[in-house]
Amino acid sequence: MLLDLHSRPLLPPDRQVLSELDWSEVAALWNNNELGTLHDWLNERWSRLIRNSVLGQADPEAELLQALAYATLALFFTQNQNQEGALLMLDDALLVLGKYRPTYLGIKIEPIHANLQDLRPLLVGLAPDADCPMFPFVYPKFEYTRAAP
Repeated sequence: MLLDLHSRPLLPPDRQVLSELDWSEVAALWNNNELGTLHDWLNERWSRLIRNSVLGQADPEAELLQALAYATLALFFTQNQNQEGALLMLDDALLVLGKYRPTYLGIKIEPIHANLQDLRPLLVGLAPDADCPMFPFVYPKFEYTRAAP
């Protein structure tokens, strides 16, 4: 088997992802509890952002998008009887979102972070397929101060 070792141009980082982000789209999906769709939305933009970035996953904006995706999955999982997955995603989200409090890129991070901190002790010790520990399950609205960074 031969490898193609010809040099290929390294494309510049796809920084247009950030200029194209419409936080109102995120807010609509988050606030309407369309968390599966929101996760896919965030993941697609995260993937585009890190594709050719020198910093890769360490890029602060990419890290934030990934943390929001983790938070989204945590909220989705806890509502869909996957408490083990919710706890894993919640811990990852808390770790990263804490670095970006109280706001970053116009997003109010603090309410999201605080809600995840409140939810965490309720998930610990639950059976993996237990119902959501909060009924009704209410989480803060996604708030931002501008449409794009």
